[in-house]
Amino acid sequence: NSPEVHANTAETLCAVARFAPPGLATKISSPSFMRRLFRHALEDSRPQYVLINLLSVCLYMLDPTRLNSRTYENFGGLQITYGSVDTANSETVVGMLEILGDLLKLLDVSTADNVLLTTYGKLQPPLGQHRLKIVEFVAVLLSVGGETVEKELIRLGAIQRILDLFFKYPYNNFVHHHIENIIVSCLESKNAPLVQYLLCECDLVGKILTAENNYTLGADPKRPTVPDEGRSPPRNPAVQEEMCDMEDDYRAVKLILPTSPCRKKMRCSPTDNVSEDVRTSELEDQKI
Repeated sequence: NSPEVHANTAETLCAVARFAPPGLATKISSPSFMRRLFRHALEDSRPQYVLINLLSVCLYMLDPTRLNSRTYENFGGLQITYGSVDTANSETVVGMLEILGDLLKLLDVSTADNVLLTTYGKLQPPLGQHRLKIVEFVAVLLSVGGETVEKELIRLGAIQRILDLFFKYPYNNFVHHHIENIIVSCLESKNAPLVQYLLCECDLVGKILTAENNYTLGADPKRPTVPDEGRSPPRNPAVQEEMCDMEDDYRAVKLILPTSPCRKKMRCSPTDNVSEDVRTSELEDQKI
C-alpha cells in the first residue's frame, strides 16, 4: 500500500490501456471497472495518493496524448494543453460521470481542520494535491466529453464550485491554470445552456469585477487563505496576474453577454469598472 506501489500500478494500467489487445483494454476502460476502482479509492481508510493515482489513470484514458504518469507527477500535474473531442471513449466517460458527484464533495474545504503556515499567512486548509487533481480531471473531462458531460456538470453545480476555488486560493497558480481552461471550454462550447450557466449561475463577470476592486487579500478568518495578523494584507495575485491571463476570456464574455437572456439578472455589467488597460486594448483592436 505504499505510494510507490500505487504509482507503479497506475502506470501499468495506463500501459495496458494503450498497448493491450482490444478486449483487455476495453475491459479496463469499461464503466463497471471504473466503478470498482473508484469504490476502492474513495473508501475512508484509503490515503489520498490512491485517489490521486487513479485520477492520473482517468486523465490518461480521457486523453492518451498526455505525459506518462511519473513525468506528469514530477511536473505537479500542470499541463499546457488538453486533448481533442475524439480521444475519449463515450462509455468510459459515462462511467466517470457516475462518480463525479462523490469527487465534487471532496472539494469542500469548510470542514477540514489542517493548517499550513506560509510566507504571507496561512492556508486553512491547503488545497491539497487530491483537490487539485479533481479540478484538473473536470477540466479535461469537459474538454473531451461533449454535451453529456456539460449537462452533468451543470446539474451537479460543478463549475460554480470549482470557480469559487479560484478566489479562495489566490496564490495557487496550478489550480488557476486548470480553472482558466474550464472557463475557455465553456465559452467555446456550442451548448448555449452551458454558456448561460457560466454567466448567470456562476456569475463569472461579477466575480471578476469584484476581484478587480479588491486588490488586497482579505483578512476574513473563515476563508481558506488568511494573511498574517498585524501586517498589511498582501496584494491579491488573483487580481494582479491571473486576471491578466483571463483578459481574452473577459473580452469573449463581453461579446457574448449582450445577446444573453440573463444579462438583466447579473449583478454587474461587463462594461462597468473595466480597467483602463482593457479599454485601451479594445480601442486598438477597433483601429485594426
